[in-house]
Amino acid sequence: MMPAMARQPPVRSPYRLPPRRPRPRRSLGGAVAGILGVVAAILVFAVLGLATFMENGGVTVGLGGRAPEVKRETATHNPLYRTGRLTPVGCRLPGIEAGVDSSMERFMETLSRCLDRSWGRQFDKAELAFDAPKRIFWNTPGRGPCGSFPNPGAAAFYCPENNTMYVGLRHIVETSGGEPVSHYAVYARVIAHEYGHHVQERAGILAYGHRRMDTASVAARTEASRRIELQAQCLAGLFLGAERSTLPMTRRQYEAMMVDVRGRGDEKQPAHRRDHGSGHHYAGWVEKGYRDPSVGVCDTWSVPAADVD
Repeated sequence: MMPAMARQPPVRSPYRLPPRRPRPRRSLGGAVAGILGVVAAILVFAVLGLATFMENGGVTVGLGGRAPEVKRETATHNPLYRTGRLTPVGCRLPGIEAGVDSSMERFMETLSRCLDRSWGRQFDKAELAFDAPKRIFWNTPGRGPCGSFPNPGAAAFYCPENNTMYVGLRHIVETSGGEPVSHYAVYARVIAHEYGHHVQERAGILAYGHRRMDTASVAARTEASRRIELQAQCLAGLFLGAERSTLPMTRRQYEAMMVDVRGRGDEKQPAHRRDHGSGHHYAGWVEKGYRDPSVGVCDTWSVPAADVD
């Protein structure tokens, strides 16, 4: 009798904000309240009702079949890559008042409307259809097609099942180690990153990424997840770089953002949980987009595996 095969460790669901590692505060004194413990549950994710990511169960596929075939060229030669630089929309962000949910919500909604205009214009250049994502900025528990919230490490996530961004008005601060809200670029990057997943979904890239993740190989699945996540990082940097003069993105804001993203790397995680990228690359792809805000620089699908580890 053949011995039973050991079940492979599930890959954490993608498209959620990884918590930042605790570190000493650069200002305000005191210790940062880090995110403790391990992920207690896995969000449900689905694309077009075919590929479903089940809570506490890794990846399963709906309707009794595999994810639909999507050509590699969708990710490596997407028409969006040929549209050049993002056209600035003159985005000006309101300040955030500490501990005031309405203030954080106003900040997020203003930023999201800027992202709508920016990416809507870019999709027009590519002659691709585009509609803005829905958003739910929450401060009370709830549930959607991709699972319930709050959930450890899930202060912000994108749900492709209903094309919706979910962001916790208070939890986004908690998972940033209590970063002062005066460092608004830290929070703007999170929103721009989740919006980046919607850009991937509308461009067809996310479907290709899911096809790559529909495999028995944990290594292949986590690498595909990292390519998805690091591309969203680059797309966030792209937008913030295009709007740097009006946000405004000062040196102080930029440095606070980069310290934050470097602290979110997963290089110390076991192999089956390395689904977002090392701190070096999690920050590096933001910088890549910020320094050269042309969409083509964000092709994470054509680069060697060493560039997305």
